[in-house]
Amino acid sequence: MFKPVVVVPVYNHEHAIGAVLAGLLRHGVPCMLVDDGSSAACAAVLDELAREHAASVELVRLPHNQGKGAAVLAGFRQAALHGYTHVLQIDADGQHDTGDVPAFLALAEAHPQAIISGHPVYDESVPKARLYGRYATHIWVWINTLSLEIRDSMCGFRVYPIAPVNALAARHAIGVRMNFDTDIIVRLFWDGLRVINLGTRVSYPADGVSHFRVLRDNVLISWMHTVLFFGMLPRIPKLLARKWQTR
Repeated sequence: MFKPVVVVPVYNHEHAIGAVLAGLLRHGVPCMLVDDGSSAACAAVLDELAREHAASVELVRLPHNQGKGAAVLAGFRQAALHGYTHVLQIDADGQHDTGDVPAFLALAEAHPQAIISGHPVYDESVPKARLYGRYATHIWVWINTLSLEIRDSMCGFRVYPIAPVNALAARHAIGVRMNFDTDIIVRLFWDGLRVINLGTRVSYPADGVSHFRVLRDNVLISWMHTVLFFGMLPRIPKLLARKWQTR
């Protein structure tokens, strides 16, 4: 059985979330908004959206801001309680094309044990420093997986099978801020999950709000790559065996 839910982590995106949610609801998939300790203004918008779309939208509220990854993982736990099998994760700022949701879900239904990972196709709005900076992470991910299977580890538009994510989170702490998307996909790859990449248009961002903190998040990302590298070393035989099996 394939039973998906959309999980949207929200932190002070009150100007964009309404349009994002409208785009998602067109596809008839239930949505879960996870309020990651937003301001009163954003919380009020989320309350109104949840009331207006009570039949198809659930609001989960964290008591204080914990980071995107913490919000997404809270959504996974709640989704499991409701019997969903898959989570489609999408950001709240409007950068992702909600028109691609059916394509992501169709691939996930056809490959239910795989991660369907968005591969960004950028327009001219992308900051060049962010675009070029992503390549450093791409290289580290290719090293830490001994594979080119993950084309982009930072895109927040994905479909995951719920059970492997909750199992991973139960046994290992996963980065909860801007290091989340890369950390979780590398660790799930180590656990044997296949990654299927799907191109999707990305713009930056619709409401002009970015929560990337240059010093804090670059330190977190650098430390994550270091931890992953040393975690990869004892896995080299297994990763090489997997590489040869797929040839």
